Amino acid sequence: MRTRELAAQNVLTARKTAAEAAVAKEAADRKARESTAAVLRLYDQDSELVAELLDVPAEELERDAKTVTAARAKEVIEALRARAGRPRTHRSRPGNSPASQHPFQETAVAETSDLSSTQAGVE
Repeated sequence: MRTRELAAQNVLTARKTAAEAAVAKEAADRKARESTAAVLRLYDQDSELVAELLDVPAEELERDAKTVTAARAKEVIEALRARAGRPRTHRSRPGNSPASQHPFQETAVAETSDLSSTQAGVE
């Protein structure tokens, strides 16, 4: 009788473990699809570029991302930004300001002036 009870217990344990693994797999698959949609959105839907960067076929990326809503992809992006510690940037329309035409110009000038001030003390 003890052997039968152990066998039955093994079946129940194995079934429970399999069910938990299926739930975990579905959660991981969902997270992968959502991440795919987010990265494609961040790269302006350039699936060829993302495919090259990740070494994953573009068709697979597009198929995975298709099942995720745009709203959910935005939520994932916001979570990534929060995790990165950066607030969301608001884009202005191109051509509205001179800085938008030359985004690195102001940075380069600031860095040059910083170098000049640090080099003055080195001489």
